[in-house]
Amino acid sequence: MIRRLVLSLLMIAALAAPAYGQTQFGVRAGVSADPDQFFFGGHFETEPLIERLSFRPNVEIGIGDHLTLLAFNIEFVWSIPLDNHPWRVYLGGGPAANIYSRDNGPGDDSGVEGGFNLLAGLQHQRGLFTEIKVGALDSPSVKFTVGYAFR
Repeated sequence: MIRRLVLSLLMIAALAAPAYGQTQFGVRAGVSADPDQFFFGGHFETEPLIERLSFRPNVEIGIGDHLTLLAFNIEFVWSIPLDNHPWRVYLGGGPAANIYSRDNGPGDDSGVEGGFNLLAGLQHQRGLFTEIKVGALDSPSVKFTVGYAFR
């Protein structure tokens, strides 16, 4: 069930037309704690909605710890440019919809749980970024991410 859902979502994302005002797509991967997983995914970031505030939703697929997690993170980021440097700091957060599929042997279970994330990151103007995300409610406790945003 979860595999069909993930495959369907990936196909829809690959065929979707870009949203108006969209400035960049990105790929990401990392590790999380509670649950202990490796994850990968993608995001897009819009042009600023207001000065320095962008919409940056992302999808991450986590595997490990007898669990598959599909996280839909609806996040906003506030960019802080660093004078005379090619880097920017960003802070943000937002709600998450987490689809869990637990592998407990016979009687596997799955469900959708809500969460909330707070994040901080550092991104180079050429696209490389790193991010730390702290989760509340039913989101992973902490995530460490590296990725690249294409322009």
